[in-house]
Amino acid sequence: MIQNEARRFPAALAAAMAVRLDRIGEDGVDFEPHESFLSAEETTDWLRAWTGNSDLTGDDFRVFGQDGTGGYAAFWLVRPGRDLTEQPVVFMGSEGETAVVARDLGAFLWLLADGFGPWEAAAFYEPEPDWAPRVNEDLAAIAEQHAPACRASAATIVAQATQEFPDFDDIIMGLCR
Repeated sequence: MIQNEARRFPAALAAAMAVRLDRIGEDGVDFEPHESFLSAEETTDWLRAWTGNSDLTGDDFRVFGQDGTGGYAAFWLVRPGRDLTEQPVVFMGSEGETAVVARDLGAFLWLLADGFGPWEAAAFYEPEPDWAPRVNEDLAAIAEQHAPACRASAATIVAQATQEFPDFDDIIMGLCR
């Protein structure tokens, strides 16, 4: 397992998560960030419980937040040799939902700025009927500072992530027992 010291948030994620912590319950986005990544042990326990597969470790994920039902948002470490910030962001819901919601941290920052959390991005094509995203200027400033080249709408970000990783659900379901 990866040691817990390697589980600190990158600066851009830490800045965005601090803003999200201040906004919980204010903007209709169902996303509660953690203050740091889950430990290696907690991540393994979660993945084993989620999949029913006691042979797995959580080494391929860095969990950094959750929705109100306990679904997790995480980096999926699928790009060997690439930095954490270049890994896709995924959502694995409490009811078995799975989605790659952003191709990397930069895209995820713009997703947040556009008023979406991981659950909303995963449910992009089936949103809650009375929910409307609201642009967050503080998160947009963080995205502009850390990832100006990644600027895109939430729809584009979700479409690009889905196109790049169309088999994420099959991969995860293949781990389930």
